[in-house]
Amino acid sequence: MTFRAALFLSSVASVALLAGAATAEPRAQIRGEMDAALRGQLTRAVGEVDGAPSNRFEARRRARGALEAAQALLRSEGYYQPTLEDVVEGEDNPVAIVQVTPGRRFVLGEAGVNWALPPPDTETAAAAYSELNLTPGEPGRAVEVIAAEGRLVAGLTRRGYADARANPRRVVVDHAAFTVQPTYNIDSGSLVQLDGIRLETRGPTNPAWVAGLAPWDEGDVYDPEDVAELERRLLETGVYNGVGVALAPVDQTNADGNRPVVVTLTDRPRWIQEAGVTLSTARATVTSGRATSTTGGSAIEGEWTYYNRFGRADTLKFDARLSTIDSRLGADLSLPHWRRPGRTLSMGAAIVNEDTDAYRRFAGVLYADIRQRLGKSSWYSYGLGVDVGQYDENRFDPITQTPLDITRNLALLTGRGGVYLDRSNDPLDPKSGYRLTANIQPTAVTGDDSLLFLRTDAQGTAYLPLQEGGKTVLAGRLRLGTILGGEELTIPSDRLFYSGGAGSVRGFEYQGVGPRLPDGTPRGGLSLFETSLEVRRDIGNSFGAAVFVDAGAIGFQEYPNFNNLRYAAGVGVRYKLPFGPVRADIAFPLDRQPGDSNFQIYVSIGQAF
Repeated sequence: MTFRAALFLSSVASVALLAGAATAEPRAQIRGEMDAALRGQLTRAVGEVDGAPSNRFEARRRARGALEAAQALLRSEGYYQPTLEDVVEGEDNPVAIVQVTPGRRFVLGEAGVNWALPPPDTETAAAAYSELNLTPGEPGRAVEVIAAEGRLVAGLTRRGYADARANPRRVVVDHAAFTVQPTYNIDSGSLVQLDGIRLETRGPTNPAWVAGLAPWDEGDVYDPEDVAELERRLLETGVYNGVGVALAPVDQTNADGNRPVVVTLTDRPRWIQEAGVTLSTARATVTSGRATSTTGGSAIEGEWTYYNRFGRADTLKFDARLSTIDSRLGADLSLPHWRRPGRTLSMGAAIVNEDTDAYRRFAGVLYADIRQRLGKSSWYSYGLGVDVGQYDENRFDPITQTPLDITRNLALLTGRGGVYLDRSNDPLDPKSGYRLTANIQPTAVTGDDSLLFLRTDAQGTAYLPLQEGGKTVLAGRLRLGTILGGEELTIPSDRLFYSGGAGSVRGFEYQGVGPRLPDGTPRGGLSLFETSLEVRRDIGNSFGAAVFVDAGAIGFQEYPNFNNLRYAAGVGVRYKLPFGPVRADIAFPLDRQPGDSNFQIYVSIGQAF
């Protein structure tokens, strides 16, 4: 289908929808003295129909149906003495009407609770009762009466009464006192104490490993949050298609009075093979807790992943990639919940051939990193990496002010530490909160050159909703980096700072911000400054738009050089999917220089930051 044909069809569909909406009208008019909020509720309750009634009989039928709906709504809102009348006006163009006099609104009386025997302990009963949150004198709305019962049962469950349930409640509507007085009949059951784990799976998962993930000890009082945490720990491994964690039935209580938790696991396919082809001129820098790598360009790649090889939700991955920028052959092993919940051990090895505008590197890489989760989405990490290889570099000698071609054989031992603090409300489409990231990499270099240096960088992002519900959001980003203890000419090229491209300064190509050598090679620096300001706006339920300004600079001292600042601005669209938005941005350099493109286009999943 061509673009014009798709546009035509979408236009026709929009016109049809608008036409349909234009002919819809309320089933019946609501008349009578009442506040605007109640009138709106009644109008929504009676609903809409397509077109006006064709005769008085049809109008009468609509009015009676609307009256029943209005009466149900009024009772649910605490109006137990309304006066309603269905009316039809007009002969040739009849109109269905519901005449409403709501009457006095009933209010809540003192709520009561009858406990089935045996009742919960006095302290638990009082705490659960306090969660009813029903205030005498407030409107006697049915939804509040029902919700209070749910809060009461949930309060018992959180305090260890896992079998708590509600029996039919009794609600007395006093027409003389104009009150609604609920009495809840609750069977709390017995206090539940937990046993160990009973694993049900056809896969190779080790039961002892699963038992070690349980956030409780034998004999502890049941807490649904503990059970939910065990489920989260198993789900975050990513190796199971299904995870079920539930308290065993009461008839499975053991001789000590404890009940096991049943864990049901459905494994993913043990082997997964993936292959892909990418055709692109775009490039990007990807930073994780263990490494920084260059991706993009045209590539052919394949992955072979083996799940749960050692029976503890591990992932073993083999990767082969032939690319115009970053070719590699490697293997990675990830061991989630290593020695303690939330801790992941990652180990890997690779042969890398990296060919960027700034340098070429052929090296062998080894690494081992540990990441410890903090809360649901924050973490800190630490580890070691070893790189041994040949560097072909086009460099700049700051003393002679001339370019140099250097080939060096180097070995690098790098300590890696990082922390990520996420206080935003959504990982892919944040509308409030903030995020902080910091990395530190002390590095020792030996081979054709010997030196010690420290590379650090930190980034903060913040999200400020400008309208209720986050319909419009102001987002900001600031990143700073510095290298201490080394000189521009001696630091390996892949450890210098570069800027430009997706996730950096949009509008410039990868490594396109900062001075270049006479042959066009990007000149990496010892410091980095980047910032972004973006306004995001929701349009309807499925689309969004953004306008942004990015800026960045590379410095050749240990502190950022703001004299080299480059600016870019752009606009973008967002299409919302259930898991997050798909982003398409176009950005333009505001101070375009020779060698810069007129614009850059970026497409990815999730917001830019």
